[in-house]
Amino acid sequence: MKKETKTKILFFIILVGSVSMLTAVVTDHWAVLSPRVENVNTTCEAAHFGLWRLCKKYIYIEDPELVGKGCGPISLPGEINCSYFRHFTPGEDSEIFEVKTQREYNISAAAIAIFSLVFMILGTLCVLGSLRKGKDYLYKPAGMFFAFAGLCAIISVEVMRQSVKRMIESEFTIWIEYYYSWSFACACTGFVLLLLSGIGLLLVSMPQMPRNPWETCMDAEPEQI
Repeated sequence: MKKETKTKILFFIILVGSVSMLTAVVTDHWAVLSPRVENVNTTCEAAHFGLWRLCKKYIYIEDPELVGKGCGPISLPGEINCSYFRHFTPGEDSEIFEVKTQREYNISAAAIAIFSLVFMILGTLCVLGSLRKGKDYLYKPAGMFFAFAGLCAIISVEVMRQSVKRMIESEFTIWIEYYYSWSFACACTGFVLLLLSGIGLLLVSMPQMPRNPWETCMDAEPEQI
């Protein structure tokens, strides 16, 4: 396979990975939380959240079989109320996170995700510069930036996972069920695609290995005496 074909495939993978990671950062479906249903003919409060915002959904419960189980599923109709976390917008009502989990986890996950976006932007600038003739040397820094973006993505995912784990295991928690949703899956997809494409660009940028072990020596120009 020609080098140009390989780079085109890698650029497409980078595009998909970047879109996946950007979607994960700006959306708020990383995790879905459900409290226990205590009574029928009343509303229960399920929630889903991302790096920046928490959304509560008030679901009306009519089925007696749901008593004692988790509120939901989140796809059921209900009134939604979303607010940004207090550590990003002082004064907003987000005590659910202030009390029941360590806000440092969410701040760290958001900050690391921003680093991932910065590396993606730097890598994209290198890729755009490499499109000019004779600028293939930019593949190497571009590969490094995209690989770093992938590593930041998986670190952000793990920090968020630890945040949810701490919240569920807290003695003050009201949640009995949780699961990771499509924004979380987008972040994991971004990690895999960005890391692999970054490594691929690094490999493409390496000089081609000679087919014959003596080729380099034989092709060398004779020394001037």
